[in-house]
Amino acid sequence: MELKKLLSGIENFKSKGELELDIKKVECNSKKVVPGSLFIAIKGYDFDGHEYVEEAIKNGATAVMLDMSADLKKINLPKDITAIITDDTRKALAKVSCNFFGNPSKQFKLIGVTGTKGKTTTTYMIKSILEKAGYKVGLIGTVANYIGEECLGFSNRTTPESLELQELFYKMAKAKVDYVVMEVSSQSLKLSRVDGSFFDYGIFTNLYKDHISLKEHADMNEYFETKLKLFSMCSKGYVNGDDFKCNKIISASPNCDIKTYAVDNKADLLAKDITITNVSVDFKVKIGIRNERIKVNIPGRYSVYNALAAISLAVGLGIDAEKIKEGLENIVVPGRNELVPNKQDLAIMIDYAHTAESLENILQATKTYTPGRVICVFGCGGDRDTEKRPRMGEVAGRLADYTIVTTDNPRTEKPEDIINEIEKGISKTKGKYEIIIDRKEAIKKAIKMMNKRDIVILAGKGHETYQEINGEKKPFDERIIVKEILGEKKND
Repeated sequence: MELKKLLSGIENFKSKGELELDIKKVECNSKKVVPGSLFIAIKGYDFDGHEYVEEAIKNGATAVMLDMSADLKKINLPKDITAIITDDTRKALAKVSCNFFGNPSKQFKLIGVTGTKGKTTTTYMIKSILEKAGYKVGLIGTVANYIGEECLGFSNRTTPESLELQELFYKMAKAKVDYVVMEVSSQSLKLSRVDGSFFDYGIFTNLYKDHISLKEHADMNEYFETKLKLFSMCSKGYVNGDDFKCNKIISASPNCDIKTYAVDNKADLLAKDITITNVSVDFKVKIGIRNERIKVNIPGRYSVYNALAAISLAVGLGIDAEKIKEGLENIVVPGRNELVPNKQDLAIMIDYAHTAESLENILQATKTYTPGRVICVFGCGGDRDTEKRPRMGEVAGRLADYTIVTTDNPRTEKPEDIINEIEKGISKTKGKYEIIIDRKEAIKKAIKMMNKRDIVILAGKGHETYQEINGEKKPFDERIIVKEILGEKKND
């Protein structure tokens, strides 16, 4: 595509050199540059793309885009290289990416889900309902990206960089999807990853303080204001009416037609007569003129809210109540409150909780609906974030009825060293615990000691199907392991 066309819609840029160049590829990673590329230098939290301009040119870039805030005197540009300077290369990257791939988000209905918790589960619920209604659906999120049942690969981040996102949209449009449902993180809104995308619907799940990173947001208010941007990008929205920010979202989004859903407060869609067990939730909700009984095989009050968000959208799209119920009843979200089905009807849950905050959330939630004991099996990954180890130990000791500390992905560290640091936290509590280094043996012990009133939480691995030890990834799918321990076949 001609460089001049790629720059369409970008304001206040300066250029030096030829703008009639034929650009073969757009890149923000210098290592992926090929001859004929436009390289766009962006600043990250831990890197600055301007330091790799010379490498990009060496790899064949014929044009580069630079940020006005960079120290341009340090960049040595050959005379035959076209240079474009903009106010914000992140915003420019998003616009150029949209232009390069032909604004693909205009070719389907785009649904964005934002909020602190519940984004992943809500997107899977929406995808399932839409598919039961006969639509072809794309999904972009924390676990993986999909076109229908085809997995396009596991994700590195909740919302991809704008270049990768527009390429995904392009593939989905080419596959003729009807809808794309995606998680929209606050970071992606702040860093302009979704700029230029044409959202039709926005969903807000909730706002919690424990998820904020001061590296990404100055304070809680900025965190919220960033998420609020989604509702300036879409025409219709669905908001959790029980969240304390609901009214603020509505008042701050005059051009967005917003409907609400809730459990406690008055709302457009209200859940009533809620029953929560350690393996499911069910509740009544009015769809059309009838009160429908909805069942979801994901336990916890939060599952009611996630389901309400998905139902709100489905009702707005005119989807039949039976299709909504079918889409929700057998929903499985890989590694997120995922119950392993078994003939003994034991509540064995796999969850990706791998931080102190996420472990606390899952343990607190399960304690509210589990009639028996909460038995927790967890470890910590090696070669990173050592400070969380004692904190996770303290959380488990304080909240779980029994904890088995074990191995996660030790990578190049000794599992015993990691476990020792976890034990520093758990030993300060009155919680009952033991250490079993071998994770499979730890799972076996947890299942052996449980009964039908208890729940076992296998925390940390989630959707992962491997264990990384000494730099080598070995097969380790907890779903298969649980089946083996119970003496059942994989597909039972």
